[in-house]
Amino acid sequence: MPPALAGGVALLERAVGYTLGCLRLVTDESMGNATPCRDWDLRALLAHLDDALIALAEAANLGRVGLDPVAPVPGDPAAAVRARAGELLGAWMGEPAAGPVSVAGAPMTAVVVAGAGALEIAVHGWDVARACGHDRPLPPALAAEMLELSALFVTAADRPERFAAPIAVPAGASAGDRLLAFLGRRACSHSPGLVSRD
Repeated sequence: MPPALAGGVALLERAVGYTLGCLRLVTDESMGNATPCRDWDLRALLAHLDDALIALAEAANLGRVGLDPVAPVPGDPAAAVRARAGELLGAWMGEPAAGPVSVAGAPMTAVVVAGAGALEIAVHGWDVARACGHDRPLPPALAAEMLELSALFVTAADRPERFAAPIAVPAGASAGDRLLAFLGRRACSHSPGLVSRD
C-alpha cells in the first residue's frame, strides 16, 4: 500500500474505532431520540451511517461509489453498522482497488476518499453519542487531523443544505470543539446542538 494511502487508511481506522465505541451507547429505547443532524432521529442517523460505510467499502472494493441509498438491514441497526464497519476496514486494509475512485463520475484519489470517510464516520459517531445523551469528545489527535482536512471536504456550496453555518467557539477551544463548530454542531452538552443538516 502506498505510504500516502496508508496514512488515509490509518485515519479511517481510528475514526471507525471511535465510532464503534459510540455505538455501544445505543439502546432500543434511544432509537427515536433526536440527533444533532436536523430532522433525523437516531434510527435514521444509523441508516445513513450504514449507507456511508457501504459506499466507502465500494470505493475500496470496486473503485467507485454508488449514489443510490441501500435499504436498511432489518433488525438491530447499531449491530448492522458495527458489522459494516468491520467489512469496511477489511476492504481498505486489504488491497484496495488501484487508481482513482469514481464518485458520481468524478475521479478522486483513494486518500481523499478515505479522509472524507474518516471525517463523516467520526463526526456521526459523535452524533450517535449525543443522541444517546452522552458527551464523548472526539480524540484530540484525531480531531486535529480532521480539522486540517475539513475545509477540503466542506465548502460554502455545502451550506445550508448539508451543513449549517459554522458556529463561533471561544479562544482556546479544543480541536474537537472547533471541528464540530465548523460543521455546524455545538459541542457543549447543555446546548441543543440540533443544527447540522447531515
